[in-house]
Amino acid sequence: QVQLVESGGGLVQAGGSLRLSCAASGRTLSTYRMGWFRQAPGKERDFVATISWSGGGTGYADSVKGRFTISRDNAKNIIYLQMNSLKPEDTAVYYCAGSRGSATGYRTYDYGYWGQGTQVTVSS
Repeated sequence: QVQLVESGGGLVQAGGSLRLSCAASGRTLSTYRMGWFRQAPGKERDFVATISWSGGGTGYADSVKGRFTISRDNAKNIIYLQMNSLKPEDTAVYYCAGSRGSATGYRTYDYGYWGQGTQVTVSS
């Protein structure tokens, strides 16, 4: 069993940056595909980014491509999401997720492990 804890959320002005972290305990993340999702009030949980277990493969939602970067440090058991050029529409609770399967990682049901989420609020 792996436990995931997100941190790094907060309030930022449009155009600013934040870096989210997802720390794991219980098991090493080195064999897990990892992902970030987000959920705005009243909306479904949407895919943001995913990274393969080695870090060699990444994928992004069109809405964040070129602005967000997912990365991982398997030695530290941490996943990051660097968010630049933030927009008010990026406001949401951001969730870290882990998967031991071989799916592409673009869907919520690809993942079996979830963190509690961290709030990101972007003011205009």
